[in-house]
Amino acid sequence: MEGKVTGLGGVFIKFNDPLKMNLWYSEVLGLITNDYGVLFSFNSTKSATSLLQLGTFTSESDYFGEKSQQVMINFRVDNLQLMVKRLKNLNIPILDEMETYEYGKFIHISDPEGNRIELWEPIDEAFSKEPTTVMS
Repeated sequence: MEGKVTGLGGVFIKFNDPLKMNLWYSEVLGLITNDYGVLFSFNSTKSATSLLQLGTFTSESDYFGEKSQQVMINFRVDNLQLMVKRLKNLNIPILDEMETYEYGKFIHISDPEGNRIELWEPIDEAFSKEPTTVMS
């Protein structure tokens, strides 16, 4: 079945000072940071590498929807257009329009308790030059 979740794409957390947190993750935990937090690389199969973003957002960010939501999960999907079609048939709230960037397509939905969830159809090749923290 296409149009399904294939893995975790990221966990996004609000911080009072995201830049300071990125520095902490780098200096204390030895992780490689980028403008968005920490990008992890791992082998999901023998021939494929997957990426996972620990996103550091400002505590004032409205990207998560409600100000009270402090964490947002990003799920990787294999075909976002088919996924959206299926979600609409299930009457799942679609919170915005699909957006396309060089690194993939995105849309946000809401779970039954009102938590905003990001769905991402990645273009992993866009990250080929991005330094990552490798998980083995």
